[in-house]
Amino acid sequence: MSVKKALISVSDKTGLIPFARRLAAAGVEIISTGGTASLLKAEGVPVIGISEVTGFPEILDGRVKTLHPNIHSGLLAVRDNEAHQQQLKDLNIETIDLVVVNLYPFKETIAKSDVTYEDAIENIDIGGPTMLRSAAKNHAFVSVVVDAGDYEKVAEEIEANGDTTLETRRKLAAKVFRHTAAYDALISRYLSEQVGELLPESYTVTYEKAQDLRYGENPHQRAAFYREPLASSLSIGYAQQLHGKELSYNNINDADAALAIVREFDQPAVVAIKHSNPCGVGIGSDIRQAYQKAYEADSVSIFGGIVAANRPIDGETAMAMKEIFLEIIIAPDFTEEALAVLTEKKNLRLLRIPALSELGKKEDNRFRVAPVAGGALVQDFDYKQLEENEIQVVTDRKPTEEELAQLQFTWKVVKHVKSNAILLAKDDMTIGVGAGQMNRVGAAKIAIEQAGAAAVGSVLASDAFFPMGDTVEAAAQAGITAIIQPGGSIRDQESIDACNRAGIAMVFTGTRHFKH
Repeated sequence: MSVKKALISVSDKTGLIPFARRLAAAGVEIISTGGTASLLKAEGVPVIGISEVTGFPEILDGRVKTLHPNIHSGLLAVRDNEAHQQQLKDLNIETIDLVVVNLYPFKETIAKSDVTYEDAIENIDIGGPTMLRSAAKNHAFVSVVVDAGDYEKVAEEIEANGDTTLETRRKLAAKVFRHTAAYDALISRYLSEQVGELLPESYTVTYEKAQDLRYGENPHQRAAFYREPLASSLSIGYAQQLHGKELSYNNINDADAALAIVREFDQPAVVAIKHSNPCGVGIGSDIRQAYQKAYEADSVSIFGGIVAANRPIDGETAMAMKEIFLEIIIAPDFTEEALAVLTEKKNLRLLRIPALSELGKKEDNRFRVAPVAGGALVQDFDYKQLEENEIQVVTDRKPTEEELAQLQFTWKVVKHVKSNAILLAKDDMTIGVGAGQMNRVGAAKIAIEQAGAAAVGSVLASDAFFPMGDTVEAAAQAGITAIIQPGGSIRDQESIDACNRAGIAMVFTGTRHFKH
């Protein structure tokens, strides 16, 4: 077998002309369509128009040109099937041995802020995927190229042997079906969103590989980082790395957790993360003060942690950050002075996410997909913000203005702590974090122990209701003065009574924030 005839029809013409010239020089006849045919002719590459093969003009503004038996019979005919070959001969249809197609830019079209529904629909390719699928199905005999990155290998094999190897054709076919599946997934998501079907009867998602990772959570696990094709610019997937070695699986996971928390705040804020949990969060009048509070919140755990800030890092803040070992610093930007200071640390990664400066940008229309054995759980991200009218004072004593501010601060952070979660704060900084415990009073004891003497006069947040009054009793003994929690337990009154006896102010939010 050898490649004698190729069909080329591409939207993205990157690298096409050198590739087509090599095919022509190897004796391959080229069939082409529309703009691709015009370009090839202009560049002096011999080309046969699609209408010469089909005997039918391109019609409906190019919507119909390759959807014809002369094309798909030439692609799908089994070469060693005598009946197939006889039918082709009877109908005067020639086989096509190579298909080079890439698709209308649907993703790029819907990524535009001013895209119209009509524009999106016009950029749904029909003939392209059909040709790709036909050629890929018959890859035992037909080579199919959807990625310009494969031009070199295909050209080399044709020049050397007259055809590609079966192994190459199998790999190319697999890539085609991955490509068309991803293409259709984007179309399906876009159309579903347009009609408000956010959790439809089938849920198809696609991701694009950003990089291979050295390993996963542990060295014995394989891993890669994939990002959503249309991910928000306020995401780790679209961070610009300015300095440092390649990110690891755990780095990316922790960086995502840090970003989720710091975007909660409008005022200057810094978050320190360790193993996906916040070990220190601080807000201040400027980013230097916010960092100092995040550091003092837990100066032990921040070592080797991930830090995210929602203001540019200046030279003074960079000098303070340089004093300890940090894995990653995330910020909307870094001043020249800050970069000069921080890039002295060879292994420190610096990630710039300009969208972090867009204060108040809290939500996007995306879902969290969590694989489980045999399926996946799909849910909204927890973007719920606490509104003033949702705060219900349930104790005799109302929180002071300062206590209320601290309670609102803790509520923004506690929902990002693994459940069961208890968080203590004072003076716009976290001072104790109890995360991932099997019972709530256990989480409270850890947070109180971490806070130490600083617990006196602090406030406490719980991500879910108290099943009994023991957490309040522990808080009272530690000198905590105000509590925020969802409420909703059948034993709420027990906790309310305990607060009243201790003079603690307590508010209910009516919203639970489990994080598993």
